[in-house]
Amino acid sequence: MDRLQAIEVFTRVVETNSFSKAAELLDLPRGSVSTLIQGLEQQLGVRLLNRTTRQVSVTEDGALYYERCIRVLAELADAESSLSNKRQNPTGTVRVDTSGTLARTLLLPALDEFYRTYPHIDVRLGLADRNIDLIQDGVDCVIRMGALEESSLVARRIGSARITTCASPAYLEEHGTPATLEDLKQHRAINYVSARSGKTFPFEFDVNGEIVRISLDGALAVNDGTVYISAGVHGFGIIQPSRFMVADLIARGELTEILTTYHAPPTPLSIVYPHRRHLSSRVRAFTDWVTELAHRNPDLSL
Repeated sequence: MDRLQAIEVFTRVVETNSFSKAAELLDLPRGSVSTLIQGLEQQLGVRLLNRTTRQVSVTEDGALYYERCIRVLAELADAESSLSNKRQNPTGTVRVDTSGTLARTLLLPALDEFYRTYPHIDVRLGLADRNIDLIQDGVDCVIRMGALEESSLVARRIGSARITTCASPAYLEEHGTPATLEDLKQHRAINYVSARSGKTFPFEFDVNGEIVRISLDGALAVNDGTVYISAGVHGFGIIQPSRFMVADLIARGELTEILTTYHAPPTPLSIVYPHRRHLSSRVRAFTDWVTELAHRNPDLSL
């Protein structure tokens, strides 16, 4: 039995509560996962997992062993990196979850820079603007906009996104340009609906230290950031996106900023990690790069 492989398999089974899910994440046959766990239990002389037809749960001994195992795996990964100079040149795959809009506007334009610095790291992007289970889905980190609700996870605030109010020149030519918040109430919006909560977000403005929320009528509502911005470019109404996401469109004249004397409260940008995971050198390299990328952007500065 490959003891190290068995330990890795065991930690995945504990984290996913499933032999099948662990096998899928590790690209192993389910039978091999069961065999490795059985061999590990026989070698240790204790039962690590309770198995029923419907679920898998960790025993008390298994929980203690798991805590030691994840530390050993993290330390081993760092030791291998040190011995082979991989701390400067880490290798492997980083699994990242984010929204399609963040991927398109923040990550993809600069990803060549990351690959030049870390040519042996592969990035696997999952695109979902919703809550996910980082451990169940086998994700190393999540990049998210907005307030975070996952209190059991570890979050690292990396930026604060400026918010802008804008519309297409064609929309403003047809409907006029609002100069005040009272004027804005006579216009129509493209409403953004959270894919996670189903909540429709009103426009927000900071007026003398108080947040003023304005809900506008609109014939179109969407739950995807890229579509939201595209609908604004096509003139379906006024939008209020993060400015870094539309900076290129503003520069090209495809969107026009309005109500610039009114400031919207900024939105936090964060990286979230599973709470029990030590960061490998490759995940640390990627998250440090994303943090530095956000700090360089004037529309994301903390």
